[in-house]
Amino acid sequence: MIPLDDRGLLLGDGLFETLLAIDGMIADIEAHLDRMAAGCGALGLPDLDRAAARALCFSVAPARGRAAIRLTLTAGSGGRGLDRPSEIVPRLRASFALSAPIETPATLVVARTRRNEGSAASRHKTLAYLDNVLARAEARAAGADEAVMLNNAGHLACSAAANLFWIEGERLLTPALDCGVLAGITRARVLAAARTAGVEVLEVVAGAERLQAAEAVFLTNSLIGVRPVSALNGQTLSPHGLTERLRLSIA
Repeated sequence: MIPLDDRGLLLGDGLFETLLAIDGMIADIEAHLDRMAAGCGALGLPDLDRAAARALCFSVAPARGRAAIRLTLTAGSGGRGLDRPSEIVPRLRASFALSAPIETPATLVVARTRRNEGSAASRHKTLAYLDNVLARAEARAAGADEAVMLNNAGHLACSAAANLFWIEGERLLTPALDCGVLAGITRARVLAAARTAGVEVLEVVAGAERLQAAEAVFLTNSLIGVRPVSALNGQTLSPHGLTERLRLSIA
């Protein structure tokens, strides 16, 4: 049970990771733990107990089937107000939900809700996800699957729950981390696979018009892998061979 004075519940003071488990095996678990450990350092939380976190993840991973593992770390219980207690005792929990693979391309709209590139919440996977929730709600209300989020400067950042890529010619582009982008685990794998294949990769600062003019767009995260986009703001986008090659290369 999570007590009512838990700082994650009251203030969003904590971190989480979403990991893919297939038949009891968890993909990229060490990379996920690396990211959570880095987040602990950046947010001033005690060092992550990696052994406990790893054991929790495997304890909930189903022996058969495909599941999303949610690993959540909070700053534990604290007193009233914003100040953390003098001794932080983190609270670490893991849970799972069955997660069927998504076989269809996504449709996108550009959301009004912005990504705050100056906030630590844009660079680490914190529990402060309200902006992402609101952006996704905008997309659903518009009949789309997912929202493209711009930052406060009007530059492309990400989608509500995934990293963003697009293709210009045979070049692969993605927003630079400084734009308020989470350093995604699958994002890194796609960038590495593209470079290994000799594809020119650019991490850029760009406006939404650059995405609108792209030949192809796709999303990445740990659950969807590489998911092509079939429409952006109602404009149809065609499948692209590079997207499929990258999807297969990291599968």
